[in-house]
Amino acid sequence: MSAKAIREYDGKLLLANYLLQSPTQAVEKAVSGFAPAQTRLAQVNLSHVNTTDSADKISEAVEAALDRAERQNPWLLTTKLVAKPDQLIKRRGKSGLLLLNADWDSCKQWIRERAVKEVSVGTISGVLKTFLVEPFVPHPQDVEYYVCIQSHRDGDEILFTHEGGIDIGDVDAKALRLAIPIDQPLGDSKAIEESLLKDIKSDTQKRALASFIERLYAVYVDLNFTYLEINPLVVLETEGQQQPQVIFLDLAAKLDQTAEFESGDKWALARRDASGSSEGSSGPAMEFPAPFGRELSKEEQYIQELDAKTGASLKLTILNKDGRVWTMVAGGGASVVYSDAIAALGYASELANYGEYSGAPSETQTYEYAKTILDLMTRNPHPDGKVLIIGGGIANFTNVATTFKGIIRALQEYKQALIANKVRVFVRRAGPNWQEGLRAMRELGETLGVEIRVYGPETHVTAIVPLALGKAPASAAATGGISAMPAKLVAESTVSSTPGTPGGAMDVDPLRSAGSSGVPQPAPAPTAAAIAEGKSAPWYSPFTANTRAIVYGMQPRAVQGMLDFDFICKRAVPSVACMVYPFSGNHVQKFYWGTKETLLPVFTSLKEAADRFPDADVVVNFASCRSVFESTKEMLQVPQIRTIAIIAEGVPERHTRKLISMSQKASVTLIGPATVGGIKPGCFKIGNTGGMMDNIASSKLYRPGSVAYVSKSGGMSNELNNIVARTTDGVYEGVAIGGDRYPGTTFLDHIMRYEADPGCKMILLLGEVGGVEEYKVAEAVRAGRITKPVVAWAIGTCAGMFATEVQFGHAGALANSDSETAEAKNASMRASGIHVPETFEALPALLNQVYSDLVQTGVIVPKPEPEAPKIPIDYAWAQELGLVRKPASFVSTICDDRGEELLYAGMRITDVFREDIGIGGVLSLLWFKRRLPDYACKFIEMVLMLTADHGPAVSGAHNTIVTARAGKDLISSLCSGLLTIGDRFGGALDGAADLFSTAYDKGLTPREFVDSMRKKNKLILGIGHKIKSRTNPDLRVTLITDYAKKHFPATPILDYARTVESITTAKKDNLILNVDGAIGVLFVDLLRHSGAFSREEADEYARIGTLNGLFVLARSIGFIGHYLDQKRLKQGLYRHPWDDISYLNPAALQGGMSATKGDRVQVGASKIVSK
Repeated sequence: MSAKAIREYDGKLLLANYLLQSPTQAVEKAVSGFAPAQTRLAQVNLSHVNTTDSADKISEAVEAALDRAERQNPWLLTTKLVAKPDQLIKRRGKSGLLLLNADWDSCKQWIRERAVKEVSVGTISGVLKTFLVEPFVPHPQDVEYYVCIQSHRDGDEILFTHEGGIDIGDVDAKALRLAIPIDQPLGDSKAIEESLLKDIKSDTQKRALASFIERLYAVYVDLNFTYLEINPLVVLETEGQQQPQVIFLDLAAKLDQTAEFESGDKWALARRDASGSSEGSSGPAMEFPAPFGRELSKEEQYIQELDAKTGASLKLTILNKDGRVWTMVAGGGASVVYSDAIAALGYASELANYGEYSGAPSETQTYEYAKTILDLMTRNPHPDGKVLIIGGGIANFTNVATTFKGIIRALQEYKQALIANKVRVFVRRAGPNWQEGLRAMRELGETLGVEIRVYGPETHVTAIVPLALGKAPASAAATGGISAMPAKLVAESTVSSTPGTPGGAMDVDPLRSAGSSGVPQPAPAPTAAAIAEGKSAPWYSPFTANTRAIVYGMQPRAVQGMLDFDFICKRAVPSVACMVYPFSGNHVQKFYWGTKETLLPVFTSLKEAADRFPDADVVVNFASCRSVFESTKEMLQVPQIRTIAIIAEGVPERHTRKLISMSQKASVTLIGPATVGGIKPGCFKIGNTGGMMDNIASSKLYRPGSVAYVSKSGGMSNELNNIVARTTDGVYEGVAIGGDRYPGTTFLDHIMRYEADPGCKMILLLGEVGGVEEYKVAEAVRAGRITKPVVAWAIGTCAGMFATEVQFGHAGALANSDSETAEAKNASMRASGIHVPETFEALPALLNQVYSDLVQTGVIVPKPEPEAPKIPIDYAWAQELGLVRKPASFVSTICDDRGEELLYAGMRITDVFREDIGIGGVLSLLWFKRRLPDYACKFIEMVLMLTADHGPAVSGAHNTIVTARAGKDLISSLCSGLLTIGDRFGGALDGAADLFSTAYDKGLTPREFVDSMRKKNKLILGIGHKIKSRTNPDLRVTLITDYAKKHFPATPILDYARTVESITTAKKDNLILNVDGAIGVLFVDLLRHSGAFSREEADEYARIGTLNGLFVLARSIGFIGHYLDQKRLKQGLYRHPWDDISYLNPAALQGGMSATKGDRVQVGASKIVSK
C-alpha cells in the first residue's frame, strides 16, 4: 500500500521539525507572517501490552508509561492539558474520547480508566493503547480554521474554510479550493489569499495564514504526504508579539510509504529527539499503525516482517480468528475476487482472513506463510469443521510447483491438527508448471488423511468457493464443481463457425476444458497489412506486428518470453530490438529465436540504443522503484518513443504523477507502474504478460479475437485471457494498467482507443474498489462517446461487509468514500448502459451472451481457426515439466542444491541447525547418507579432535610448513601435506581395521593372528608406538576406548585387539594398541553394531577408505593451522642444514674409502668409459 495513515503525534512532530525548513514549492517563498507555537507532545504508548495480560501487569505497564511521559516532559506538571487517544479514530470529541483543560493528575486518571480497555466508536470496537497529551490552548471560536491538502491524479488541492472546529459540517460543500497542478508551483501569497482567504477579515490573520499555507504545502511535498488535515487550525494574536501564533490543534495525515527510501531519514529524524534516541542516530523508523479496531496480531506482524524482507508480496489480515473459512490465495486481484465470492454466498462473517502471496515467493517464504495460516486455523476447533481455500489466478511467472512445495510442507507438518479440526481443502491454481504443482497436491490428498480437491485452469477462478461452502448444485460435484451457465443460443445459420458449437448450438459454458474440439476463430486484424506496407500505425494502435521495443534492465526471462511469443505469432522480426543495462559495458546477450540461437545487443545508455534502433518506439522499463523515475524521464525525452511500460511496484505517487504529466505533454502512452504490461495477440506482448507459452497457446493469444479488455490487475488479466478465450472468439488486445492509485493511463484512455479501433468489436473492463476511474467510463457511455458494447465488473464488493477498513492487494484498492466502493461503481456502470453481471462468477456467461448477440447481428463474423503453432520450449523448463530425459553425467545421492533450501541426504539445512546435529551429524549425512545415533556422531567428532594434529615433526605437517615457507598459497601447502598420507603415515587406520576385522571374521585366535603375522614378516598395523607404552599409556586411546565401552552397543573387534595387545606387549612394552589401531577397530564396531548399517554396507564403508577419510579430514585442520602459523610468523624460505645430511660418494664407498666429516667429494661424477 502507498498512502498510509500515521499517528497525530508523528504528524505534529514532522510539522514541528520541517515547517520552517522544507524548501518552498511556491513561485516564491512567502514572507513569514506567523510564529509557530512551541510544540509540546507527550505520548503514552502501551502498544506492547496485551489485553490477555493480568490486571496487575497492565496496571504496572500503565503507571510505567505515565511516569516515563512525566520524566521526559516536565511541562506536564505546570500546564493545563488536553488528552486523547491517538489511534486513527475519527470524531473523538463526539465519542467522548477527548479531555480538555485538565491538570496532569486528572489526565493520568482519565488515561488509567481507558488504557488497554475496549471502547466502541460507532460500529467499530477497539482497545485503547496509545494516548497523546499536549497543552490546552484557550482561544475564541472565530480564530478556528480548517485546512486540508490532498493529492489527486493531476496535482494537489488545498481546501480551506474560515469556520473550523468540531461542528465544521460539510467541508466539501463549503471549502474554498486551490488546485496546484503537479508540474506547476504553488502561487504566491496574493494568489493564496485570493483563492482561499477571501472570507478572512483581518489582514494580520490573512498574512499569517497565507505564509503558513505556503510552509505547510512545502512540508507536504518535501516529506511525501498524501493527505494532511488540520482542524482546528488556530491563529492567536497576542499583545506584545510581532506575529500571530499558528497552532495546529487536531491533525490527521497520511504518508506515501513507498517514498520511504526518499523521505524515510527525514521522518526518522523528526522522531529522534522525542524517542530519546542518541544524537548520532537517525531516529526510529516511521510507524504506520493499523486502523482502529484492527490491532495487529503477532502473526500479522510476522508476515509483515517477511514481506519487508522479500521482493515478493506476502499479506495477511485476520478478520475473524474463529471463522470457518480460511484462504491462501495467490495474487492481489485474485485475493479480492475470492473474498467477494465468499461474501456473496453469505459467508462474510465466517471469513477468517484476507491475504495474498504473489511475485514469485520462494518455497521457504511460502512455507512460512502457509504455516502461519495453518497455525491460526487449527487453534480453535469448530463443530462443523473448517474449509481452506488455496486459490489463485493464472500466474504470469510464479512457478506454481515451487510455491506448492512450501504449502505442502506446511500441510504435512500440520497433518494431525488438520484432521482434528476436520479441515477440507479446495485448490484451484494455474500458471507456470501448474501441472506438477497440482499433481503433487493430489498425491498429498491421498496420504494426508484430509480431503483435498484440486482443480486447474479448466475451472473458473472462483468456482471452488461454492463447492467448498456447499453452495454448488448437486451436479457440480461431477463436473469439477462447475455448474452449467444459462445458454444463449445462436441461430444455426450463423453458428457454423462459432466457438464451441457442437450440434449447431453455442456452448456457453465458459469453463469448458482446454481440450475441447477445435474452434474457428477470426483472422488477424486488418491493420497488420497496412503496417506491413510501411505505413505508420494509427494513434489507437500502439502495438502492431512490426512494433519493436527496447527492454530497460537485465531481464533475460522476460525478453525470451517476448521472443517466443513473436516466434509463435510468426513475426518477421523480433519485437525486442535491444536491451539497455547501465551497469555493464556494451555487449551481446544470447537468446533463442524458435529453436535457433540469436544475439541481442545490450547497451549502457538509452541514447545509444535509440540511435542504433530508430524503429523501436516502445520501452519496457524494468528499473527498480528507486531509479525508475529518472530512467523514465530520460525515455520521455527520446522523440521516437510512443509507449513506456513501467513494471516496478512501490513507485512513489508524486513520482508517478509527475511522469503522467510529462508523458501527456510528450504524447507518450504510459502503462503502469506496478503492471505486468499488456498484450496484442498475434502482434506484441510486454515482458511477462500472458505467462508461459502453454498459457498463451491455451488462451489463443497467438492470433487476435474481437474482445479488448483493460484491467488493473496483472494476475487477473491472465484470467480474463482464459475467460475470453473460452466464451468468445478471443482477445483483440489486453492491458493491465497497474494497481497503484494513479496509473499512467486510465481505463478510459484505453477504452477510447478500443472504441476507435475497427478491429475491436466489444470491450471488457475489470475494475476494483478504490478510485473513480470507472465513473468516467460510465459517463462516456452515457454521453455516447463509447458506442461499442462494454461488459464490466468492479471487484471488491466484499469490502463493505467488514467491520474495519481492509487494504486489499493493490495500493489503490481502498475506498476513501462511499462513491469509491465496488457496489457503487457497479451500480453506476449498470445504470449507464454497461453490461454488468450480478457477481463476478456470472461474468463469463454475460460475456458470452453479449458476444453471441454480436455474432447474431453480424457485427462479429467468426473466421476459421489457424493451425495451432508449435511452441518451442527451453530444455531446462521441459525437464522440470517432465517432458524430456537424458542420461546424467554425474550421479549424486548426498546433497541437493536445486531447490529453495540446501538438502544434506534429504535433510534441510535449516533442520540441521535447528536439531543441532553438529559436525558429526553432518558427516554422517554426507558420508553415510543417514542420521547416525548421537553417540556415533559424538565419536566421529572425538576422532576428528584427537587426530587433528600431532606436531610439526610428522611428514605431513613438515611438508606443509616447508611449502608455506616457500611462499605458496594455502591450497598448495595443504595438498603437499596431504600427499604424504599413505600406508606409512596415517594409512594405519584402514590397515588396522582390515587386519583385525579379517582375523576376527576368520575365527583366528589372537595368538594365531600374531603368529601368522610373524611368519609373514609383516607388522601388525595399529600396534606399536615410539614413545608410549603399557606403563606410559596413550591418553588418546584411553579416551576413545572408555567412551566406546560406555556408549557402543558392542565392541568385539576392540576386545579382540586388546587381547592381541596383551600378547605383543609381553614381548615389548611399547607394542601397544596405538591411536590409529584403536580408531580403526572402533569404527568397525560402530559400523557393524550401531544398527544403522547392514553387514554388507559396514564392510563396504570400511573397504572404500572411509577411515582414511577421517584422518585426512582431521589432519587438514592441523595442516591449515601450521600454514597459518608460518604465515603469521613470517618465516622465510626453508633450507635444510648441511649437518643434517650425510653426503656419501658412491665411488668412494665402493673403493672402501671412508668419508670423513667435512670432506667434499664429487658425487656420481666418475667418467663412464665405453667398451
